[in-house]
Amino acid sequence: MRGWRQGSTIAGLLAVCALALAACGQKPAAGKSTAAAPAGDRVYTVAWTIYAGWMPWPYADSAGIVKKWADKYGVKIKLVQVNDYVESLNQFSAGKVDAVTATTMDALTVPAAGGRDSTVLMIGDYSNGNDGVILKGADTLAAIKGRSVNLVENSVSHYLLARALESVGLGLPDIKTVNTSDADIVAAFGAPQTTALVTWNPQLSQVKAQPGAHEVFDSSRIPGEILDTLVIDTDTLKANPNLGKALTGAWYETLTLMSRDDDQGRAARTAMAKLSGTDLAGFESQLKTTHLYVSPKEAAAYETDPALATATDRVRKFSFAHGLFGQAARSVDDIGISLPGGKTLGSAANIKLRFDPTYMTLAADGKL
Repeated sequence: MRGWRQGSTIAGLLAVCALALAACGQKPAAGKSTAAAPAGDRVYTVAWTIYAGWMPWPYADSAGIVKKWADKYGVKIKLVQVNDYVESLNQFSAGKVDAVTATTMDALTVPAAGGRDSTVLMIGDYSNGNDGVILKGADTLAAIKGRSVNLVENSVSHYLLARALESVGLGLPDIKTVNTSDADIVAAFGAPQTTALVTWNPQLSQVKAQPGAHEVFDSSRIPGEILDTLVIDTDTLKANPNLGKALTGAWYETLTLMSRDDDQGRAARTAMAKLSGTDLAGFESQLKTTHLYVSPKEAAAYETDPALATATDRVRKFSFAHGLFGQAARSVDDIGISLPGGKTLGSAANIKLRFDPTYMTLAADGKL
């Protein structure tokens, strides 16, 4: 989960500005949509990074499930692994890929804040313990006061930290954050000067296994607030609805397979474990702290649940308060978020993030 999980081109640098607003001092230009590109040989790209809830994607690709559904709907889909989460968001923001695995918070603060109109095609899971706060040499959260905390700044890790601090009467001014890539976070914990960090699985499990590590808060304390999704360029989806159908069909076929308690299900989970750099036991332990929406009906229902609007409202207020909408943003309502049932958070004239249960509902109704 990745919430801010972290181009030498101008477009790439502008995308980085969406993530490092304080340093860049300006809001990035909107990412370029490729929706108008001619069909036929067009290959649609989906960027993914390693995380338990997203490992069904590379497995579906390697097992031929993605191709099966792409062929059914006459589209071509390419899955692309990006080693750094934030870089995957930058690539999506810059229009270099058509879809990306992302938390809703990151979808809001990077592509949406950067001007790219994005749609949550599917809600895959929520973190139910997959993100955590780790202290070295202390087993109570209150001991974090005054420490430097390594994390991917302006990500869901930052959000989780803020929520954790609230629970013990502290705030972000009571600590100092040290921006650390998700690719470097495990090694960082081994440094003597590192005494606190926030991260997600599989890195979280690796850090927890190190001497002196104590998990003092995790995302199970804020269920439904850290949502992992597949986000797609809105114009691309509108122009190519078959792409949405193919991706949705591949996703739910894979989830159904991996959830089976038989040899095929175990084989699928074993393959996902290997792809994520762990073994079956390690991967299954991560799945226990991941609330996967295996049922498309359940996922679609959550989008109409008032709890989603409440969680999204909390996330957008946190994001604005920490400058993640850009220095030009004067109000939390500058960016519009469209929810099912005609509900909008923020500006209805500037909707840049959309929750659309259409494709999940098609899957639930057996119409894919």
